[in-house]
Formats: sequence, structure tokens, C-alpha cells
Amino acid sequence: MTNLNGTLIEESTILSTQNRGYAYGDALFETIKVSGGKILFWEDHYFRLMASMRIMRMEIPMNFTMEFLEIEIYKTLSTNQLSKASSRVKIWIHRNEGGLYTPESNAVSFVIVATKINEDFYLIKDEVYEVDLFKDYYVSPSLLSTLKTNNKALNVVGSIYAKENDLKNCLLLNTNKQVVESLNGNVFLVNGKTIKTPPLTDGCLKGVMRTQIIDIIKELPEFELLEASISPFELQKADELFVTNVMVGIQPISKYRKKHYEAEISKNLLQNLNVKIRLS
Repeated sequence: MTNLNGTLIEESTILSTQNRGYAYGDALFETIKVSGGKILFWEDHYFRLMASMRIMRMEIPMNFTMEFLEIEIYKTLSTNQLSKASSRVKIWIHRNEGGLYTPESNAVSFVIVATKINEDFYLIKDEVYEVDLFKDYYVSPSLLSTLKTNNKALNVVGSIYAKENDLKNCLLLNTNKQVVESLNGNVFLVNGKTIKTPPLTDGCLKGVMRTQIIDIIKELPEFELLEASISPFELQKADELFVTNVMVGIQPISKYRKKHYEAEISKNLLQNLNVKIRLS
């Protein structure tokens, strides 16, 4: 069952061909992890969603409070027998039908879906995780690039490129030829005691897990955090590289071209992340 504007219905009855998210990519989404029935990082997700709606000039309904949407998520979980399970929740916000490129109204609707997953907490799998640069297309270093919208053509084509070349992932460049993110998350680079991640001004996604990892690093006095541009040449000199998103937590990269990486810092940060979740 899917939650459409608070009404639980069968998935097959939801999507109109005139849906603006489908027709024009005029939609935002949040992917949320639920651990044992508990929504993780809900406040961060909610405020990112509200900020994104403002940037997209969507009308925010008066009832779109944090409490209202949280209740709707739990209602969706309950209906799908996932109240005490771990699951992946996705919320779409799309502008209502009407108009061509210019909508007749800024009013919005929401859709919530939930699917079961197996892991309650975050794990690191000891596997070969090889990446390369994807250079066919580039990310714009603009505010719109930091949002989670339906405009993911670059990520889709990049994912097909990765599959065709037996890669686990690809790193994306912006138009200034700086490394900004991976196909499915933010990128962190470890060099000695310095941990570096691209700034939002380079066009990287404003990831919820990125925020969590930055907060954890800032609490570890032995490390220095830098939000600064990453040149492709730095990848060969790094001690570690890892990708972050809310579903996997931290994914260490083991190989980039001829360079092999360790995962010691990645595993340490993941332990801190799981402790933070347990104590929250």
C-alpha cells in the first residue's frame, strides 16, 4: 500500500501520465532509513525537504509540519506491516497537474512508499569496490544540483556506464573538473589525519548522511575536516576514499584505477555512526 496525500491505496492506481514529476521532473524526494521501526535522522530529512521546496518555489501546505509527515510515514509503515521492521521509506513531493512548463498552481501532493530491508544498523562489507571517473557529462556547480529532484539523467547514464565497465560506482565531476560526488552519494577523501569533502558550492548533493559524518568528524580531535574542492589528481594520493548515503551509511572505495585504498578510518567512522544512532 502507498500513501497518497494521507490516503492509503494500491500502487497501481497512483500515477497519472500528467503527473508533473513524471512529465517534467518537477518533483523532490527523500529516501529515509527506518531502523527497527524508528525513523533515522528525521529532523534533517524534514528540514532539507522544506528548504528544497522553497528553492523549487513550491507552495508548502500549512499542515506540512514535521509531526504531520512523521505520522504519515508511520501510518504507511503500519499498513505495510513494517511498524517494528527496518525499511526504506521514500517520500515524493510533486507539483499538482496542469500547465506546460509553467504550472497553473504551486500546490503540491505527496506520495510515501515503504519497503522492507534486512539491516537494522550500518555494516561495511569486505568487498572489492572499484570506481572510476564518469566524464561524459558534468554536474553544474549550482544550488539546484544540491537538491534531490527527479532530474537524475546524469546518474542514470553514469550507472549504465559503471555496469558496462564492471565498476561498482563512478565519481562525478562538475564543469570546473572538480570531483563532487558519486552516482549515489557524497564523497570523502582521507589523507593522513585530514578528511576532505567537496563543499556544496561545487554542486554536490546536500546529503543527510554527509551532515551526520561531518558532525562525527568534528567531534574527533585527532582529525581535521576540510570542506574544499577535490581535484581528480588528489584521488591517486589519498589513503582512503568513501561514499556516504542514508541507506548504506559509509561505503569504502577499495580501488580507483591502479590505486588501492585501506578502510580503517571508514570503519572507525561507521562505528561512531552506529553508536550515535543507538544513543539517539
